[in-house]
Amino acid sequence: MELQLALDLVNIPEAIKLVKEVEDHIDIVEIGTPVVINEGLRAVKEIKAEFPNLKVLADLKIMDAAGYEVMKASEAGADIITILGAAEDMSIKGAVEEAKKQGKKILVDMIAVKDIEGRAKELDELGVDYICVHTGYDLQAVGQNSFEDLAKIKSVVKNAKTAIAGGIKLETLPEVVKAQPDLVIVGGGITSQDDKKAAAAEMQKIIEQGNQ
Repeated sequence: MELQLALDLVNIPEAIKLVKEVEDHIDIVEIGTPVVINEGLRAVKEIKAEFPNLKVLADLKIMDAAGYEVMKASEAGADIITILGAAEDMSIKGAVEEAKKQGKKILVDMIAVKDIEGRAKELDELGVDYICVHTGYDLQAVGQNSFEDLAKIKSVVKNAKTAIAGGIKLETLPEVVKAQPDLVIVGGGITSQDDKKAAAAEMQKIIEQGNQ
């Protein structure tokens, strides 16, 4: 189980400052969609240059022109690139092919997918690396979470790793860890804390216990 830090509401200098605080306790830095929209793939490039030992995920939420966008994110130094589960199979295939060519990984974000189980099975067959259940900001606001969806995905996938994102905090992390995803994605649960390093360290500890 790995810990991914999602950076959504920062510019590049703020992102670097934040990652410096917690880099010893995380495995992957996610350059969130809002950051990519505001700063472009330059954000990926600069974070990778600054933290070569961490994996960097570019949360592009690709929907189309997948091969090209994966190629561009790879050139910028992304290790993992996201595509939406709602995208066409041809787009998923294009993303997977390009990622393999570049030695990168594809994470599929299942946000807004209605038939989680059926789609996860198809995506697994298409050769994606991670399938991520994701409760978006707008649903978190009304109290939803993804634990059930994670169990559904885990019951059908044979090859892909599983990930979970959306409103995970220190209090809910033990429950998440019990469900044994391969990747736990945390944003505000770390970034909005006064002592970010302590929050990340505590989460890392819980995850490591879950790995034993």
